[in-house]
Amino acid sequence: GEQRDYIDSTWGCGYLLASSFVFLNLLGQLTGCVLVLSRNLVQYACFGLFGIIALQTIAYSILWDLKFLMRNLALGGGLLLLLAESRSEGKSMFAGVPTMRESSPKQYMQLGGRVLLVLMFMTLLHFDASFFSILQNIVGTALMVLVAIGFKTKLAALTLVVWLFAINVYFNAFWTVPVYKPMHDFLKYDFFQTMSVIGGLLLVVALGPGGVSMDEKKKEW
Repeated sequence: GEQRDYIDSTWGCGYLLASSFVFLNLLGQLTGCVLVLSRNLVQYACFGLFGIIALQTIAYSILWDLKFLMRNLALGGGLLLLLAESRSEGKSMFAGVPTMRESSPKQYMQLGGRVLLVLMFMTLLHFDASFFSILQNIVGTALMVLVAIGFKTKLAALTLVVWLFAINVYFNAFWTVPVYKPMHDFLKYDFFQTMSVIGGLLLVVALGPGGVSMDEKKKEW
């Protein structure tokens, strides 16, 4: 009801269209998540969830809020990595024969996913003069750069997982805020959005950076 009223007041689209949007949003998210978790039609589910993210970006005016936009792009990065993971590798008819290394679409999707994921951490940077903030910014920026360029990627991504999880539990503890307060919903949204990005980083830990990365180039050197 609150979501319907928000959409109606923002866009003036009327009760029926606002209710239809909320229902479509809910159904799209649930269907996509069920398909991904059951490992059925994962690629179609990813495209559907991409559409939901784009729809939310426009409907909730996230496009004009840089912080929320960067977080939504980070979610898109996680989906891009999931899409890359779901692509089946074609079997070579010349098994065991050395071939020229080529950058496949999957490898570029992994690169794009890594770059988009680090946008989440850019929203966590604090621009003040305290020692802890400066240290956090330096370490966080270094880890973000490592993941983006694909150098020591698994270790950097795993470190970011631990760091982001700790920050998420500390700053987005929605369970400590009464349900009737608006802050409860804001923190809850941030908490689960951040957990989705952590899932994307775990895909990086599990699958590695892909072919377009410094880790891969080191093997050629």
